[in-house]
Amino acid sequence: MKRDPISPYFDIKTDAEGHEYMEVYLEGIALLRLVLSNKGTAFTEDERVALGLDGLLPPQVNTLEQQVERVYRGFLREPDPIAKYQYLRALQERAETLFYALLERHLEEMMPIIYTPTVGQAVQQFSHLYQNPRGLSFSPLNIDRAAGVVRNFPWNDVRMIVATDSSAILGIGDQGYGGLAIAIGKLAIYTIGGGVDPFHTMPVKLDVGTDRLELLNDEFYLGVRQRRLRGERYLSFLDKFVKAIHERWPRAVIQWEDLSKDVAFTILERYRKRLPSFNDDIQGTGAVALAGLLSASRLKGEALRDQRIVILGAGAGGIGVAWAITQGLLREGLNPEEARDRVCVLDSRGLLVEGRNVEAYKQAFVQPRTHIADWRIANDIPTLLETIENTKATALLGLSGQTGAFNHPVVQAMARNTARPIIFPLSNPTSACEALPEDILDWSEGRAIVAAGSPFPDVERDGQLYPVGQGNNAFIFPGLGFGTILAECREVTDAMVLEAAYALADYTAAAHLKAGRIYPPVRELREVSIRVGSRVIEQALKEGVAGRTDLAGRDLDTYLRSRFWKPRYLPIVRGDHTAMIDHPGYPPKDE
Repeated sequence: MKRDPISPYFDIKTDAEGHEYMEVYLEGIALLRLVLSNKGTAFTEDERVALGLDGLLPPQVNTLEQQVERVYRGFLREPDPIAKYQYLRALQERAETLFYALLERHLEEMMPIIYTPTVGQAVQQFSHLYQNPRGLSFSPLNIDRAAGVVRNFPWNDVRMIVATDSSAILGIGDQGYGGLAIAIGKLAIYTIGGGVDPFHTMPVKLDVGTDRLELLNDEFYLGVRQRRLRGERYLSFLDKFVKAIHERWPRAVIQWEDLSKDVAFTILERYRKRLPSFNDDIQGTGAVALAGLLSASRLKGEALRDQRIVILGAGAGGIGVAWAITQGLLREGLNPEEARDRVCVLDSRGLLVEGRNVEAYKQAFVQPRTHIADWRIANDIPTLLETIENTKATALLGLSGQTGAFNHPVVQAMARNTARPIIFPLSNPTSACEALPEDILDWSEGRAIVAAGSPFPDVERDGQLYPVGQGNNAFIFPGLGFGTILAECREVTDAMVLEAAYALADYTAAAHLKAGRIYPPVRELREVSIRVGSRVIEQALKEGVAGRTDLAGRDLDTYLRSRFWKPRYLPIVRGDHTAMIDHPGYPPKDE
């Protein structure tokens, strides 16, 4: 059966000998402006003549490797992180294959630029830094034309979407239209870290307004100038978006990103069985934290069930972490009451405890009053320090966005409870981190096992080097998404998410635990994603949610490696331009 071309502008085909090539339906300067077909100085002389490029490029023909070296030197010349971010974004919009080839060779160096922490600055300055459009934007101005909007996007087979309404960006809150930078960055990681073909990805901004007055009053602000939609108007907006997406791209997976805690859980449950979707802030954060806690427990020679865990922060991330850890405890044989007793969650007012009026999504982690009846506390609601002291906590995780919340007394209390306290200040960006790893190790006399959400260097203390792991969701979501796409899953189940956590923990145990590391280095992200993706597919097959039942019994590691997209230039030939006319969005249709 003949399939549609990847795009109205080009397609990937295979010749009689099995070699891939690109067939393009543009020529001349237009071809140089199409970022996924532009090879720049790597177009061969024959290609330049055949494609109307003769004389439009410098005479020298370069290899991809030569181009990478040139643009890397340009990257190094940029004076600060945000300038480096802009340099990479400009490259991505000019020559996307070259952009990914550069990332592939310098992933560990560039991850903090395209993702946390630098992307937080890019989000805040988005309207002032804006240069090129990318992805799709839905707003109250066009949501009623959503079916037409999706036809305008140039990829015919979108498989992975990152969609955000920017209501809860990292630790910096409502950022309006600027949240699109997060979706762009996440999809870059899906491609370079998770093997997802960029021809099948799409960032989405759900611009439902903003409540941040400095944005609404900024003359350069690019989003709609209105307060956020809420309640039924918000849900109606999302319904129209999901309907349009599912009708045009029925196999697409949606990653919900940076939705506020008020709606994150509602949206996840509303759509997860309509189309494959998950929330990275809830499920991805939960999975990566569980994996780190499993590794830290193994490093101590203990099990997860031996830990008593305190979580500071009860937003989407904090509750997601509490859920994942509770599931891990149940997996190790505890009953629900025992598991709840071992996981204490605090919000800005203190411990979630019976008698408090808390939001519905927090209810599962409210402690009964009987559990704290004999606690020594000053007031009715225990504080963080009181909770640590009374529970004899052995693990402390921060998802609060409260800078300095893990202070000297808090860390010392943890150190009194156990010989090797597990302390993870996981809030992003770096400016929102609950404590600096160096301080935690100093206050615990080098006994703490530390991981953070943002990248920090290892700490040298008294001549000894202490590893600082990065609990980065990038160790989970690329493999989870890649596996879901390849297996054509109808749903992303909780068990698939948890299997991703155990795959990461098992990889770390085999490769890095002896060196005292509880997370792998970022340079191993692609290998981690393959392991995670394989386990996700296995779990999907077990649960009967995988459309690709033919994958059962196959060597999934080998299969994922064979499907893992890598940046390379293909030979390019001129095709029949009538393919453009067959594109669903050509010409644009009125609703």
